[in-house]
Amino acid sequence: MASAPSDIVPDSEQRGLIGALPAALRPYASLIRLDRPIGVWLLFWPGAWAVALAGMGGGPLDPFGWTLIAWLALGAFAMRSAGCVYNDIVDRDLDAQVERTRLRPLASKRVSLKGAWALLIGMSLIGLVVLLQLRPLAQFVALGSLALVAAYPFMKRITWWPQAWLGLVFSWAALVGWPAVRGTIDAPALLLYAGSIFWVIGYDTTYALQDKEDDALVGVKSSARALGRHARLGIAVCYLVALTLWAAAFWSLRPQWLGLVALAPMAAHLALQVLRLRPDDHIQALATFRSNRFAGLLMFLACLVVGTTA
Repeated sequence: MASAPSDIVPDSEQRGLIGALPAALRPYASLIRLDRPIGVWLLFWPGAWAVALAGMGGGPLDPFGWTLIAWLALGAFAMRSAGCVYNDIVDRDLDAQVERTRLRPLASKRVSLKGAWALLIGMSLIGLVVLLQLRPLAQFVALGSLALVAAYPFMKRITWWPQAWLGLVFSWAALVGWPAVRGTIDAPALLLYAGSIFWVIGYDTTYALQDKEDDALVGVKSSARALGRHARLGIAVCYLVALTLWAAAFWSLRPQWLGLVALAPMAAHLALQVLRLRPDDHIQALATFRSNRFAGLLMFLACLVVGTTA
């Protein structure tokens, strides 16, 4: 059965997936962004990087770390889904005023507020199952992210740089993955986390370029609006700072120039993003933003090389 146009938001990446679901499930699938897995990838990668850089050991039952990676992937899916539901609950009135988001299930009233809260609780319970698989310090650190997550939807009303707050949230898994392997938090993890924050600011500024006009109309702040015509330069600076901090993380673990060569593919990818970016082309900005799932893979491979040979 073909889906009605309102069943699929304009920036859906997997339109066929939502359209193939029963009509009653489509709004809930849209609410957790099932058709846009890019957010899961972006939340997952910093945790995977940390596990790889820490040496990939997941304890005596998981000596190679891949089971831990799988748990972190499930956690990324659950918590990204929960975060999207929470964000839409808070932003449902604003979303109704923005062209790109007006068809979101809560903004268009295809999902009730009660139904959204039930879905949020369900996803949080999956996250709890993942949490219980981690070492105690990793569990404690993971819980520390909840305050940041709760505050994030309000940042666009407070600061011109909500992307920086998102960086704190979406990079947090780096501080979870490292102690999940080593049981401590060390300098490489902190540097990896700091670099990821600037990576997030860069790619989310790219994403925010799509909404500059609508955001201005409804009074929503963003780094894309703050940077204006200097958006490409600002994104380039963020990526350069990220690469510098990641290089410091690698150096602190393996003080050899050869280890830094592993960062070259990631550096080249980010440089191409900046060179190809056309700030006024919304479709191209979205495609550039989505390319960061591949950037995350390149960084994972770099961390794997350095972490398993240090």
